[in-house]
Amino acid sequence: MEIVDARHKAGHDGLGGEGRMVLWAKLKEFVEGVAGDESRAHTLREEEFRLAAGALLITAGTIDGTFDKEEQGKVKALLERRFDLDPAEARALFEDAAARERDSVDLYRFTSVLCRELDQDGRKRIVEMLWEVVMADGVVDEFESNLVWRVAELIGVSTRDRVTLRKMVEARLYD
Repeated sequence: MEIVDARHKAGHDGLGGEGRMVLWAKLKEFVEGVAGDESRAHTLREEEFRLAAGALLITAGTIDGTFDKEEQGKVKALLERRFDLDPAEARALFEDAAARERDSVDLYRFTSVLCRELDQDGRKRIVEMLWEVVMADGVVDEFESNLVWRVAELIGVSTRDRVTLRKMVEARLYD
């Protein structure tokens, strides 16, 4: 007991100045690691969101059996604009999303990500982008229209909003 009291009186707590610095450095490293994990998780979620959106846009362009230059150009332009990417970044995202789209067996893989990451306005924007892709070649066939309907239903965009968004895009493109 006297040893502890003597140390305490002398201002020693068992950790010298160097020991306190090591402890402080480890605590700082731990806190930065936790913050870094959150940042990495956010980056991964953002990348997953971009790939899901890109894959659905590519599906919209390919579902009619042709993916012409107008549709490809529209998808790349939408990716650039929506995610604030330069052309090279948009091209890389397009290629990665195309690979994901080729490997997918259903829409849920992508729509579940959109539901998790987007609010209602963001979901409506995805439906609007889908309409822009399917209308890029000037023809909306039944497969394309059905795809937009299915995606809208899966991400919680109402029929009314889906139809309103279609009319908005038509007015913008054809007027």
